[in-house]
Amino acid sequence: MRPHGSPEALERRRKRAIELFEQGYAPVEVAERLAVARRSVRRWKAAYRKRGEAGIRARPASGRPPKLDGRAKRRLEQALLKGAKAAGFPTDLWTCRRVAQVIRKELGVTYHVDHIGRLLRSLGWTPQRPQRRPIERDEARVQGWIREDWPRVKKGLHA
Repeated sequence: MRPHGSPEALERRRKRAIELFEQGYAPVEVAERLAVARRSVRRWKAAYRKRGEAGIRARPASGRPPKLDGRAKRRLEQALLKGAKAAGFPTDLWTCRRVAQVIRKELGVTYHVDHIGRLLRSLGWTPQRPQRRPIERDEARVQGWIREDWPRVKKGLHA
């Protein structure tokens, strides 16, 4: 499993390990000081001996490259901000399935619905449920009831 931290931070840790080796510390002591496994320290030392600085240099994280680059993500976010109705849906509620359809239609990229949540979180969006309220609701009357009638009703409950 890949350790936590940016590639640059991990490289700094490996360089620090090499510095400690050059100061005469044993692998066990280096591992304790850096809070890493002794096996890792020995691997770093061998890589440094074999390839020098290049052996401990930061490398980009492996894995599948993202399907959407930064520009495509900005286009997606602009489409989402316009609302679901603007994208042709009957309501303004965004669902993962709807977002996947917009991505396919606007950007020509297919995403599985199960991965849309992760993509939206990377854009800073959070899942939210719409509040269910009747269309006929009169907010001013509701607030008036809460302010005037509710205290009277509440007193009656404690009598």
